[in-house]
Amino acid sequence: MSLKVVFCWSDISGYMAACWHALQQQLHIDLFVIAFQAKTESAFANRLMDGIPHRLLGVAERGQTELIKQIVLEQQPDVVVLCGWFHPPYRALPFTPALSETRFVMGMDTPWQATLKQRLGPVLLGPYLKRLDRVVVTGERSWQYARHLGVEAARLRRGLYGIDYRRWASLYMQRQESWPCTFLFVGRYAPEKGIDVLVEAYRRYRRQTTAPWPLVCCGQGPLADHLQEQPGLIDRGFIQPDALDTIWQQTGVFILPSRFDPWPLALVEAAAAGLPIICTDRCGSAVEVVREGYNGLIIPANDPDTLTQAMLTMHRHYEDLSTWGARAQQLAAPYAADFWAKRWQELLLELHPAEQASITA
Repeated sequence: MSLKVVFCWSDISGYMAACWHALQQQLHIDLFVIAFQAKTESAFANRLMDGIPHRLLGVAERGQTELIKQIVLEQQPDVVVLCGWFHPPYRALPFTPALSETRFVMGMDTPWQATLKQRLGPVLLGPYLKRLDRVVVTGERSWQYARHLGVEAARLRRGLYGIDYRRWASLYMQRQESWPCTFLFVGRYAPEKGIDVLVEAYRRYRRQTTAPWPLVCCGQGPLADHLQEQPGLIDRGFIQPDALDTIWQQTGVFILPSRFDPWPLALVEAAAAGLPIICTDRCGSAVEVVREGYNGLIIPANDPDTLTQAMLTMHRHYEDLSTWGARAQQLAAPYAADFWAKRWQELLLELHPAEQASITA
C-alpha cells in the first residue's frame, strides 16, 4: 500500500519541484500537489511540474474554498501538507468534516521577531494550530516562533525546504581552473531584498579599487530602475532556474543584502554551488549555511558602508574564495532534495503507524 499525500502549496519554484520529484521516487508515497498557476513573466514556469501529479489553480480559482476542498477530497488523502496559514481556503481544510480522519502537516518559515502580531499568534491561530499533527519549520528562527505559538516540541520537525543539490554542486568544479572575479545577486528587485543598498555599496566599492569586479543581477521587480546605467552592473532580468547554470558557474561571490528574508533558498543554492557568501543578519537561512569568516560574511542590513567593506574583503582575499566555497558546499549538503525526500517519507509514515509497521515487517 501507499500513503496518499496532498501538498497544498502557493507558488511553484525550482527548489520545491526538485523536492517533489524526489519524494515521488520514495516507496510507499503517492504524491499529488495543488499549487498556484504561474501568472507573470517573472514567475517560475509551469513546466517545472512536468511528471508530478498536480492541479495548478488559476487566479480566479485560488480563493474558491469549495473548489479546493473538492480537489482535495477527490484524492482521498491520508495526509495533507499545508503551506502555512496565510491562505484561507487551505486553512479551512483541517476543519472539513469529510477530512476528519486525515492527518495534517503545516510548513512555516516565518522567523520569531517578537512583534505585537506575533505575540497575539497563540490567540489568533490557536484553533487552527491545534488541528495540526505536525509542524515543519525551516530552521532555528522559525522553530522559536513555532514554540511561541504554543506548538509542542514533540509536534515540531525541521527541514521544510530542500534544493536540487546535485545540480548546483557540479558548478564548483567547473570554476576551479580560474575562479571568476564576479559578484552575483539573485532575487526580486524589491525594497525587502535591499537592492538599493546593494547598488549604492557597489558604487562605493568601485571607487575604492583599481580593478573592480562586475556585479551581475538576476531578477525583476519595482526597483529595477535602480540597476540601470550603473557602471560595472549587469542586469540579466528574470531567468528560469534551468537557464541559470552558466551564470552561477561564472560567479565568484554571492551577495544577498536583504532587509527581511525568512529563509532564502537562493542562499542555500549559492552555498551548494560552492560560492562564498555575503548576506545580512536578516537572512534566516544564514543561521544554517553561513559561518562568519569560514564560508562567508554576515553583515547588518541597511548599511552600504559595511556591505562595501565586505565586497572589498572578498576582493582582497581572492586566493581564499575556492576554499570558502568548498566549505559552503558542506553546509548546504543536508538540504539536498534526496535527503529532504527521505526525511519527509519518515515524517509522513510516522503519522500512520499501521502503514509504517506493514512496510518494516
